[in-house]
Amino acid sequence: MLTKERKRVVVAMSGGVDSSVTAALLKERGHEVIGMTMQIWDYSRFEAPDGETFGTCCSLDDVYDARRVAEQLDIPFYVINFEDAFQQAVIDPFCDAYFNGRTPNPCVLCNQILKFERLLRKARELQADYLVTGHYARIEFADGRYRLRKGLDDSKDQSYFLFTLTQEQMAMVRFPLGDMTKQEVREHAERLGLRVAEKPESQDICFVPDGDYVRFLEEERGAGRKDGDIVHVSGKVLGRHRGTYRYTIGQRRGLGLSWSEPLYVVAIDAEKNRVVVGEKRHLAAGELHMEQVNWLIAPPVGAFRAACRIRYRHREVPASVKAVDGGRVRVVFDQPQTGVTPGQAAVIYDGDEVIAGGWIA
Repeated sequence: MLTKERKRVVVAMSGGVDSSVTAALLKERGHEVIGMTMQIWDYSRFEAPDGETFGTCCSLDDVYDARRVAEQLDIPFYVINFEDAFQQAVIDPFCDAYFNGRTPNPCVLCNQILKFERLLRKARELQADYLVTGHYARIEFADGRYRLRKGLDDSKDQSYFLFTLTQEQMAMVRFPLGDMTKQEVREHAERLGLRVAEKPESQDICFVPDGDYVRFLEEERGAGRKDGDIVHVSGKVLGRHRGTYRYTIGQRRGLGLSWSEPLYVVAIDAEKNRVVVGEKRHLAAGELHMEQVNWLIAPPVGAFRAACRIRYRHREVPASVKAVDGGRVRVVFDQPQTGVTPGQAAVIYDGDEVIAGGWIA
């Protein structure tokens, strides 16, 4: 939380309960609060089969909710149009990744480029002391540097999505909800009479509001003829697919194959237009390599012990970590892990502190 001294703060307001409570608590504690919402996607393009438009994180309904909360709090409020930047920084890489056989994580890129680069720049233009968001994580200053730590509510911790933060950014970013549980945040929303107190959380990717990412990819890039072989790890061709972008590592459903054991997608070879399948044991990986690594500490010399999380809903596991040539990092697990997926983020922890993160190669 911020110091008791009055500060000018920009709060990134998404229209949800977390950012609304963040703004309300800071206003209640005497800070000068400015609400700011990113308009990142034109939802008028999409309609549900019954003709109803979808509602999801960062939708036009959310922009409206954020504005109403700002009016209730009597704080200045701005909507910043980042649609072009979002297309270039998040949507285009999302599509590129799938068509190159990778499974992307757009939320990390949105945080990195939209919130903590572009929105932070807007906060500086308004001469704000801090950009504040409703993330469940903590930033602490100790031993001459800023440290990114997990949120205290383990079920809501979002530190995994924030590994790209730099020392300069953390000096001007605050996460007041990091010391709270979700239940406590809901209780604050009810106590403060916020109109979003009972608003449900969004679970989908914001620009794929119906969860059908295949439809989204085909609307963005076209379906075309992308048929190819489904191949067993032994080399035997078992069937045909209608596009490698329709598959992710670990997928079992929808393969349409007959085999003596359950089969899973174990690799995607976009260059050869092949989907490789195998038994569950073939999903196990003893190590991974990370690229485009951001270190939140001075990179250690030689191998060191840490814990690695390979996806958001994955409990980090013990591993040996070592920086290797080309700026990459090699992670060797104590026990093989399933679901190591190229394109996803891998984040390295020392206890509850994020010390590095990057993309699985």
